Amino acid sequence: MAQKVTPMGEDFSRWYTDVVKMAQLAEHAPVKGCMVIRPYGFALWENMRDRLDRMIKATGHENAYFPMLIPESFLQKEADHVEGFAPECAVVTHGGGKKLEENLVLRPTSETIIYHMYAKWVMSYRDLPILINQWANVFRWEMRPRLFLRTMEFLWQEGHTAHRNEEEAEEETRLALNMYREFAEGTLAMPVIVGEKSETERFAGAVRTYCIEAMMRDGRALQAGTSHMLGQNFAKAFDLSFQDQDGENRFAWNTSWGVSTRLVGAVVMTHGDDNGLILPPKIAPHQVVIVPIYRSDDERAGVLELAGRIMKEAGETVRIRLDDRDQYKPGWKFAEWEQKGVPLRIEIGPKDVEKGHVVFTRRLDREKEFVPAGEAAALLPKRLDEIQKTLFDRALAFRDDHMKEIDDYEQFKAEVGDGGFFLAHWDGTVETEAKIKEDTKATIRCIPWELGEGEGKCMVTGKRSKQRVVIARAY
Repeated sequence: MAQKVTPMGEDFSRWYTDVVKMAQLAEHAPVKGCMVIRPYGFALWENMRDRLDRMIKATGHENAYFPMLIPESFLQKEADHVEGFAPECAVVTHGGGKKLEENLVLRPTSETIIYHMYAKWVMSYRDLPILINQWANVFRWEMRPRLFLRTMEFLWQEGHTAHRNEEEAEEETRLALNMYREFAEGTLAMPVIVGEKSETERFAGAVRTYCIEAMMRDGRALQAGTSHMLGQNFAKAFDLSFQDQDGENRFAWNTSWGVSTRLVGAVVMTHGDDNGLILPPKIAPHQVVIVPIYRSDDERAGVLELAGRIMKEAGETVRIRLDDRDQYKPGWKFAEWEQKGVPLRIEIGPKDVEKGHVVFTRRLDREKEFVPAGEAAALLPKRLDEIQKTLFDRALAFRDDHMKEIDDYEQFKAEVGDGGFFLAHWDGTVETEAKIKEDTKATIRCIPWELGEGEGKCMVTGKRSKQRVVIARAY
């Protein structure tokens, strides 16, 4: 833990990799493009997963599991879907020492296999809606891997639903998106912009794609979650039909929506600093770490007795750990837990025992507070809530400070490389969108629901624009 993190102002990409590795979140695997998620990183993901899983189930969805291997012919049934995912697919051609009669694809996403099964389960309108979520791994061949952000195999949840009509399906996509927004902002302390993807950025096979976009500390955008209105495309491809109440046979309406382990990377890049990781208390594997300080066995006994009392009093209200490893000095432990982003550290030395207090140190700003020992355990939830709020407020202020309206294309080209979100008018054409990307490497992140209202002129062509869109360079 003595190794220092590369300053983010010097090399943000290197800083990110340093933080992920030094916090022991993940490592590169022997297969290029894959990663090994270490216990601390997996505990972080589990906390995210468990909180989101409760939110998903609270909306009436159930968990299930579908096969990882998908017949290649399934992907070919929906034209846009196969075109969008074919370059990313990993294909199994042999099994049991023999060439397979049909190639099998390692799932890049599960729409095809799931809607094939739904078609077997749905006969009548009474069988709808189907509201199923899956926690799984997926595979997408990745040429430019980066831990958590882009890997060949990653973990995620994918919701897949079938509905009687378009109105119900549309309501579902927005329900999922609002759930993601609540999760990102309320649990990850990460402010997001909500909106719709452009046609170019739309999910392969979808009618509409909605998204939440977050800003990282280098000013780049990160797509943090998506919800897709699939219409009837997959239902028609897999004959997912039902007899309606009036006796007519109709195709179901489908949605899919998901977030992945890239949210771990998002948390790193939203909150971290030059000392390492900073974790929002709601997802931190250890919300509080007690570091005892002593030089003799007599001092050790008194300090550990007080530490044990605080841990007992804290009970199950916080995730608290006592770091009583004698092979490491307190300063070394401070550095380790700072790099691992533990929100709050409690320091207890012999003088603290004598005076009847302990020292709270916040990770986000290293602010210290002397707290009466008898009040420490009861105060912890309040202090953690304050840290959670401060992290969100800080991230929101950073995003707002790095977001601006712009109307001049030359000015946009000159400034976009410095990062930030640009609210600009766009004429709505694929050609203009492609030109922006070719000229600047920036993309239209979303057509926001709550920003950029009012008509204007496209900054590129001067043609009429219905509203401003969010444009940025992205991960």
